[in-house]
Amino acid sequence: MPTNWLDDSEQTAWRNFITTLPDLSAAFEADLAPHGITMGDYEVLVFLSEAPDQRMRMCDLAAALRLSPSGLTRRLDGMVKAGWVERSACSSDRRVMYAHLTSTGLAKMDAAAPDHVDSVRRHFLTPLGDDGVQQLSALFTLIRAHLHKLQSA
Repeated sequence: MPTNWLDDSEQTAWRNFITTLPDLSAAFEADLAPHGITMGDYEVLVFLSEAPDQRMRMCDLAAALRLSPSGLTRRLDGMVKAGWVERSACSSDRRVMYAHLTSTGLAKMDAAAPDHVDSVRRHFLTPLGDDGVQQLSALFTLIRAHLHKLQSA
C-alpha cells in the first residue's frame, strides 16, 4: 500500500502542533516555578485533590498520569519528602498502596492554582478566542473518541 503523504496544509498543521507543545509546556512550567512545583507535581496534586478522601490507589494514579509504577514512585519521592503526599498501605489488602494528599500538599496546590489558571488563560485560551476554544474542544473530543475506540478494539 503506498504511503499517503501529508499535503502542505496537513504538514503545516502537524508541524505547528508538535513544535508548539514544548513551548506551551515550558510556559506552564515557568509560571509554576516560583511556587517550587513542576507541572508533573501539580497534576498529581490535582488528581489527588479531586479523588474521594483525597487519596488514590497508586496503580490508579499511575494510570491516570500515564506513568509506569516506577515512574510514579520516582515522581512521588520528592513530593513525599516535601510533605505534600503520603503513601499508605491498604488495611484490607497489603498489595495495595495509596497516595494521599496532605494538608501541606493541598496548600501548595491552592497557592499555585491561581497562577496556573492565569497561565492557561494567557498562553492557551486567550490566543484562541472564544470560538477557537470551542473549536479546539470539539476537535480534541473527536481525537479522544478515535483513540479510545482504537484502545478498546
